Formats: sequence, C-alpha cells, structure tokens
Amino acid sequence: MLSYYTGYQPGDVAGNIPDPYYWWEAGAMFGAMVEYYYYTGDDTWNDWTTQALLHQVGADDNYMPYNQTRTMGNDDQIFWAFAAMSAAETKYPDPPDGQPQWLQLAENVFNSQVARWDASTCGGGLHWQAYESLGGWHLKNSISNGGLFNIASRLAHYTNNETYSHWAEKIWDWTEDIGLIRSDYTIWDNTDSKNNCTTFDRVEHAYLPAVFMHGCANMYAVTNGSKKWETRVTGITNALDSFFEKKNNNVMSQPCEVASCNLNEQSFKAYLARFMGATVPLAPFVETTIMTKINASAIAAAKQCSGGSDNKCGLRWTDGGKYDGTTGIGEQMSALEVIQSTLARPKNVPVSKDTGGTSTGNDPSTGERKIQMSIRGI
Repeated sequence: MLSYYTGYQPGDVAGNIPDPYYWWEAGAMFGAMVEYYYYTGDDTWNDWTTQALLHQVGADDNYMPYNQTRTMGNDDQIFWAFAAMSAAETKYPDPPDGQPQWLQLAENVFNSQVARWDASTCGGGLHWQAYESLGGWHLKNSISNGGLFNIASRLAHYTNNETYSHWAEKIWDWTEDIGLIRSDYTIWDNTDSKNNCTTFDRVEHAYLPAVFMHGCANMYAVTNGSKKWETRVTGITNALDSFFEKKNNNVMSQPCEVASCNLNEQSFKAYLARFMGATVPLAPFVETTIMTKINASAIAAAKQCSGGSDNKCGLRWTDGGKYDGTTGIGEQMSALEVIQSTLARPKNVPVSKDTGGTSTGNDPSTGERKIQMSIRGI
C-alpha cells in the first residue's frame, strides 16, 4: 500500500497521495497505519504516519488545509478525524509538545462539523459538502452524518462528556427518522434537501453500516450496556449479510464488484473491516458473528494477493484465490485492514482518559486548545 505514497520524499507534500487518488483516501490510508501499529506493535512506518497526520491539520488544526477546501466534503474531513481518534484510543505515540494532539484534532473536527448542522431543511442533518458553493451541497448523505455520529460516540467514550453523547443521540435519531437508516438496519446512501429529504439514493455502500455499527458499539459502552444500543449493534451486524453472501462462505464483497467499482469504492471494504474489528471489544456479544466473517474474508483476501512478482492484492476476494488483475491503494488497504482485523479481541478495549489514555484535548472549561504558543511560533 505504501509503495503508492511519495509524501515522505523531499519536495513532496506529506500526507498527500498522487492522482488519481483523492485527499480523503490519504487520511483513510494513514488511519489504517495507526490501526496497523495497534494490532502488530510494528513501528516501522510511524514516522511517515505521524508526519502525514500532522502536516494536513490546516491552520485551525481541524483537517481543513487551505489547498483542499475548494473540494472539501464533510465526509472527506471526517476520515482524517477517524485516524486521529484511533490514535488517541489506541495509545499511538503522542505528537511532540507544541503540536496539536490526537484528541484535540478529533474534537476540532467535531466542533467544525456540528456548526454546519443545518435544521433549515429536513429538520437537521449535515450536507455532503462543507460549503454551499460546492456541487452536491444539497445532498445530505449517510457517510457525512454517520461519520460525525461515529466521532461523537467515540469522543463520548473517551472523555465522558455528555455533550458528545447528546450529539450522538441527535445524529442517530435524525438519520433514522429521515429514512436513511431503514427499519431492517440497512443504510441508504443519501437524500436530497431540495425535496425536503423525501427522495433517496438507495445504494448501499460497505462503509455505511460500518461507521454506524462502531458508533453504536461506543454508545453501548458509554451507556453501560443499554438495551437500545445493543439492539442497534445487533441489528446492523445482522444487516451486514448483504455484504457477506452465504454462497461465498462469508467472504466480504460489494455490489459494484459484479461490474466495476470506481476508485472510491475500491477501498470501501477496508473501512467495513476496520470498524467491524473495532466493534468487537466494545460489544463482545457480536464477536462470533463478526469474527466468522472477518476470518473468512481475511483468508480469501490473502489468497487474492498473488499478483505478479510482488504479490499485488486484487479487489474480488470471492474469486477463489485467483488474482483478478486489479490493484491499487484501495485494494491493498482493504486486504491489510481485513487481515489485521483478525487480531481484534474483546480484551483490547480502546482506552479513555480514565483508563490509561494519554492524548489530551481542548480545555473543557474554556474550549481553548492546549498549545505551547512559543513553540508554534504564534
């Protein structure tokens, strides 16, 4: 996967990946590397990962760098927040003093996004895009709202701050009430604020249930095992069967694989695998169901990684081990994340500020960031 990355080279941009890949996928890729360190303890790539995650924070330390704002979607920004939040939860090495800290970065993204919550249409919800001037702003989509729900729930678990719990509840309720989360816990892609969110794009992407399931697992932990959140975790877990057909022996697949997956879709299985694995320690009652699917998919993915002299990984794991001739960051990341997720165990509960977490955030009494001004040259 990292063979596609050049940002560590002198004169290149740390944290950016070359065209045709989008900026958000770089955040996803380094999120995978945070998870890699957590599962394996191998710190070989930590220098690149830390450099990338800090270089892209932007002037306000909220992952909105100036050169990306012209195309900034709320879902783009949130993938960088996923990485920062994972770093806080897994005790990935903290940044040096004077640099923004992992928890602080996740909090800043949350703060920037809740300010965009728009109740003027559809009774609430986040738009797909961060700015009204961008094409597609009228859509309110599941990954933007689900991403914010995910981060809110994780911040609630880490900080024990009820504000985050309140927002997690609010986002879930809106997404369910508007109809993006269905009664059977399948999740549709988006709805249109031009029609007051009464029409839907019913496409189901693999990463949509993933971010909601993991958020529900965090809320299950925050509420000390409430039945409401247990039911939601179980419901989404059961609804995953559409991505794990029994005829394929519980191997993960996507609808687009029947024809052709676009560049974004080529990486979606990575996030399904990541958040399935991360759900296990928070909601161990779904461990057997999840790990059966993860283990079968990991074996199939490993067999697919047989392309050429360097064993490139393909996209379709249901091909019975025959390399399908495609590869790229998405395919490599998906294989990496599903294989390392086999190491998910109930005992590996993410840390919080009260259970050994070392990452610091904003001052809860003032909202001000804990930054050593002299070091940052401010």
